[in-house]
Amino acid sequence: MTSTEQRVRPAEVERHPGRWLALAVLALAVLLVAVDATVLGLATPYISEDLKPSGNQLLWIGDVYSFVIAGLLVSMGSLGDRIGRKKLLLTGAVAFGAVSVLNSYATTPELMILARALLGVAGATLMPSTLALIRNIFHDPRERSIAVGVWGAMASAGAAVGPVVGGFLLEHFWWGSVFLINLPVMAVLVVVGVKMIPESKNPAPGPWDLISVALSLIGMIAVVYAVKEAAAHGLSWGVAAAAVIGVAALTWFVRRQFTLPAPLLDMRLFRNRGFSAAVLADLLTILGLSGLVFFLSQFLQLVQGRQPFEAGLAELPAAVGAVAAGLIAGTVARRYSVRAVVAGGLAAVGLALAALTVLSQETGYPLLGAALLVVGVGAGFSFTVTADVILSSVPKEQAGSASAVSETAYELGAALGIALLGSIVTGVYQNFTAPAGTPADAAAAAHDSLGGAVEAGAGLPARTAEPLISAAQEAFVDGLRLAAGIGAAVLLATAVAAWFLLKGQKLEDGLEHP
Repeated sequence: MTSTEQRVRPAEVERHPGRWLALAVLALAVLLVAVDATVLGLATPYISEDLKPSGNQLLWIGDVYSFVIAGLLVSMGSLGDRIGRKKLLLTGAVAFGAVSVLNSYATTPELMILARALLGVAGATLMPSTLALIRNIFHDPRERSIAVGVWGAMASAGAAVGPVVGGFLLEHFWWGSVFLINLPVMAVLVVVGVKMIPESKNPAPGPWDLISVALSLIGMIAVVYAVKEAAAHGLSWGVAAAAVIGVAALTWFVRRQFTLPAPLLDMRLFRNRGFSAAVLADLLTILGLSGLVFFLSQFLQLVQGRQPFEAGLAELPAAVGAVAAGLIAGTVARRYSVRAVVAGGLAAVGLALAALTVLSQETGYPLLGAALLVVGVGAGFSFTVTADVILSSVPKEQAGSASAVSETAYELGAALGIALLGSIVTGVYQNFTAPAGTPADAAAAAHDSLGGAVEAGAGLPARTAEPLISAAQEAFVDGLRLAAGIGAAVLLATAVAAWFLLKGQKLEDGLEHP
């Protein structure tokens, strides 16, 4: 960048302040998705008590959103490139708000799973659109780093606001109220976004290939389903069939993209080492984190006996750390190096998870709070810089597709993490034996989930209930410790890989594609 460019660009920013207001509106969309993701974990014990899902249904409620969104993100990112990212974002926001109402009033586990799946369809339109619009609004790499930091910080703020507000609502209203907090955010996003967000799309996108859309959806859902079922119940003919169908569909999808004049996803993006490394780091990081995070709210409430609002406040350090780190991540990466910030952040998260392998029912909050703070800081540095690298690696016309790949890695990692680590927690938990003298129906309910054990214990005499609940809590914590250890190993291995794969990567690479 020349000194002349450095003098001119700040003046341009000053003359066009609308870009920062547009960023504020885009941040609301991120807040919408982040709040929804975090309140679910807090509401899980109440959903479990009210709808009485089986252990498997409870996992589906937790991860079907990620399954669907992972299958549709690439298609929706490409659709935004074609019809306009602003149009897709605002349409998706309206749908997200409407389906949130359906989540609130679900009356059966099956309806809840369906509502979460529909929310995934709407959510798939939001995240790629926000990142792609940032890429097209902020052409200057340093401004874009700040914008991406704000984007990431708002996601972390949503992670903080969700449990605290959700905890307050759960203590005063029924569990469905936690989903209704999406509505006012959605309303502001749509009303203000119509005026403030500039439209952008690929000027020569080509047709939207519906065969590719179907292949990506079938392939992603089938593969994730196979992994989830294999982890939960072992290999079977049905699991093997799903895996074969998924791999075949994704292989066909990749081969088809190379033959299309206007592919749904330009596979040549992966030839950029920085792009591929950043996507892989995101996927493995979320895989290592998500299963643990999904069960942490249950630990705080059902094992340590905290009220929902208190449990929400207990998770606050992770969000505070992520917000602080995200806002300075770009500056730190330019001063030192991309690989140092990403690898260092991942290693910090891995060590924090390793510390949680000593978790017990009596663990004091100082250890838990310190670990959550380190997790937040490490993730804030890593995710912000990898998002910046991904956006900087592509021309702005392909921003939707690149953002969709980034978000697909995130959501696929979340789905796989909940499926694998969540199934480990559930598998270890279900090995516990109910104490002698426990009624058969109470033992069966307790064997299904920790929420079932607590509910079953409430209807038993104290001398029978206390040993049952204590045994269930101990088994749950055993599973949580194992999941933390596996997550730590994944994160530390990813940190080592990022150190080598991101060698020489610089955030200023975005200047190659003005």
